[in-house]
Amino acid sequence: MRARAIMVLGTSSHVGKSLLTAALCRIFAQQGHSVAPFKSQNMSLNSAVTPDGLEIGRAQALQAEAAGILPSVHMNPILLKPSGNMSSQVVVRGKIWGNLTASNYHLRRVEELFPIVADSYETLASQHDIIILEGAGSPAEINLKQHDIVNMRMASHANAACILVGDIDRGGVFASLFGTIALLDPPEQNLIRGFLINKFRGDLSLLDSGIRMMEDRLAKPCIGVLPYLPQLNLDEEDSLGLPPIDATTTPPWLPSNDPTRPLRVAVIALPSFSNFTDFDALHAEPSVSLQLTRDPQRLAHADILILPGSKQTANDLLWLRSTGLAAAVLHHTRTRLTIGICGGMQMLGQQILDPTGIERAGTLPGLGLLPIHSSMQPVKTTRISSGHLIAPSLFNQPTPRTAISGYEIHVGETHYLPHAIPFATLQTEASQHTFTDGCVSTDARTFGTYMHGLFDDDTFRHAFLTAARASLNLAPASSFTDWKQQREAALNRLADTVRASLDMPQLFSWVGLTYTNATAHATSEQPQP
Repeated sequence: MRARAIMVLGTSSHVGKSLLTAALCRIFAQQGHSVAPFKSQNMSLNSAVTPDGLEIGRAQALQAEAAGILPSVHMNPILLKPSGNMSSQVVVRGKIWGNLTASNYHLRRVEELFPIVADSYETLASQHDIIILEGAGSPAEINLKQHDIVNMRMASHANAACILVGDIDRGGVFASLFGTIALLDPPEQNLIRGFLINKFRGDLSLLDSGIRMMEDRLAKPCIGVLPYLPQLNLDEEDSLGLPPIDATTTPPWLPSNDPTRPLRVAVIALPSFSNFTDFDALHAEPSVSLQLTRDPQRLAHADILILPGSKQTANDLLWLRSTGLAAAVLHHTRTRLTIGICGGMQMLGQQILDPTGIERAGTLPGLGLLPIHSSMQPVKTTRISSGHLIAPSLFNQPTPRTAISGYEIHVGETHYLPHAIPFATLQTEASQHTFTDGCVSTDARTFGTYMHGLFDDDTFRHAFLTAARASLNLAPASSFTDWKQQREAALNRLADTVRASLDMPQLFSWVGLTYTNATAHATSEQPQP
């Protein structure tokens, strides 16, 4: 039997579609339904790896987690990863399909890609009771609608009951809701069952008259008003969700001799910064002060500097040099701690070679901090791995056989130079074959790794923080965060808020189901993959 479908559409990007989809996945799962998320096309540098080694958008991995199921490539069959010059790497069902300009992709996607999208949807729809679809941007981009495969064409294919979300925090919410529906064709308008207002702060009674007028004009109900929810710390889909870079409200660190102060972690916000969720767990630690920066002066009093993943490693390395950040990194490493993740590790090596122009043709000297060189390859490595540190120490502090886990997404292959010290020994979930990852400097103050999600593991993160603080003569952290438990609590808080704010009986009735209050707060029983 084909699944019933609900679709979350938005008046624009970043109105809360991804988190609302996650909340609905959890609510339907708590009601005893087999539910799965679906987004036909994502544009994001923030991606995840499925258990079978395929790449999807990070938001769909979070939504699968909310539904209590493992992520599947069918949940996000098309992923676009912007690579500059108005072009993107196109990932189809988890593998690189090609690199296209925006105009070429726009013209080809209906004819070539929509059948793939529809097939992935039908695969999910045959396996689950409910599919929660997510749109992209706005369905009313009339200049793009003819070739759109993610909004109303997908809603029609799934015969989905659609909810339109407006973000009142941006202003003009009534105009954006009305204008979006007015620009849709009549059959598309009929698919919109109702609307909701998101990110509201203030006196709800002041909104009532506007909601009533909107319901009259649209002849559609408002199914609720969602409050602004700060500090959820759940995966954001795109860079609009990033904390501010060099925020004026966050002053630079000052010299301090207080051994109990937070550990200062500076993450360089590269122009092609990818997988920025790598640092959410660190940011949530009470003993850590984490800042995103592009200002060399802000590195002056940082304890740890992190070069993160990059979609355009060579270009970002050139940018580091042009901004003075490369010199600041080299100065920092003389006395303090440095980490490179994925593309960041490649930058820390001796050379980056790209003979066939995968990113930027030619050879670039790296920062020379690790005895490795990396060569860009046409085939992308995507896998989930786990293992342990090779050395029984971290930053010259004892950490006996520390376990690590995470996932890899990279096109580069890294080679060790003589006397290089690998960082970890790993194996994938699907194979017993072991392999080495990363590299550690001879003074042990710098390491690199291909492992995204490294800090999500509580055991490793706590050992990392303990070793880093000891290495820098700081007092031990007084407490640690349980990241897995915090994520569960955040998902349940999100679901509870949506449940309390929306007309759930009406929403369930749109797909022919009955909402039961008895299971409304059974959050502790949510199964986990």
